[in-house]
Amino acid sequence: MLFLFVANVTIGSVSIPLFEIISALIGKSENSTFSQIIWQFRMPKALTCILAGSALSLGGLLMQTLFRNPLAGPDVLGLSFGASLMVAIVILAGQSVLPIATNVWTIAIAASFGAAMVFLLVMTLSRYVKDNTSLLIIGLMISATTSSIVGVLQYVSRAEDLQAFIIWTMGSVGATGWSEIYVLFVLLLTGSGIAVFFMKSLNGWLLGDNYARSLGINIKRSRFWIVTATSLMVGVVTAFCGPIAFVGLAVPHLVRLIIPSTNHKILIPAVMMGGAILLLLCDILAQLPGSIQILPLNAVTSIIGAPVIIWMIIRSKRIRI
Repeated sequence: MLFLFVANVTIGSVSIPLFEIISALIGKSENSTFSQIIWQFRMPKALTCILAGSALSLGGLLMQTLFRNPLAGPDVLGLSFGASLMVAIVILAGQSVLPIATNVWTIAIAASFGAAMVFLLVMTLSRYVKDNTSLLIIGLMISATTSSIVGVLQYVSRAEDLQAFIIWTMGSVGATGWSEIYVLFVLLLTGSGIAVFFMKSLNGWLLGDNYARSLGINIKRSRFWIVTATSLMVGVVTAFCGPIAFVGLAVPHLVRLIIPSTNHKILIPAVMMGGAILLLLCDILAQLPGSIQILPLNAVTSIIGAPVIIWMIIRSKRIRI
């Protein structure tokens, strides 16, 4: 991760000598332009990769454990789709009326509000269901509903508004500054702290509801906090970086294939590290080193990650939770 972090800071459309990068990092650079590029653009982007990759991967691990479903990802409850719906409303319906509709914080607040509304809806409905499978189905139905509404908004929107929304859905870690990084760090710390506190519950969930109850785990309480932790982390990443795909689904499986353990005391830090590594690598590849062109981050995460997952599954002959 350290190697990829340095590489991410080093590589970009502007060629900066290595000694200038080192000088800028230690605060002794005489070139103010290089120093500004590193501290205002490259360093925040690299740190965002680490924070967002860790948050999405940990969210995916929590959802796969809670639902005991290898296809569950951090967006399985519809949080990303709820965020996308509110951003679609702001960009597609509001850009022609509100000049600030494409402002970073406007979009972030809209995405956070959408994710929060879906979270409250899911938690309200969870009071009326007894098993996690029903909660999973509810999340999938909410995702389908919000996705359909977004599709209608796209169909009736103007071409320039639609382009702005499509760009947002492709995901990006390059639009964050230091204030956004502070928010990402605090919510990642909160979500990971909740996950660590409920490690015993997570290990119990692997063997089912009845086994978890036999261990004295409060099912409703632990489910509420696990979903809350995932919602906080996925919501803030979606707000600032857009709906980044594949990382939360793939990284837990990659880590389990490399580290043969089901103990969340080991899996939680390993998955967070793996998510940071994967997103740093994908962002480096998306920059097309030596070119001013930047590929969509979502496309790179899927193109790079999917073949690796397929290869590792074939090599290990199986995949497990």
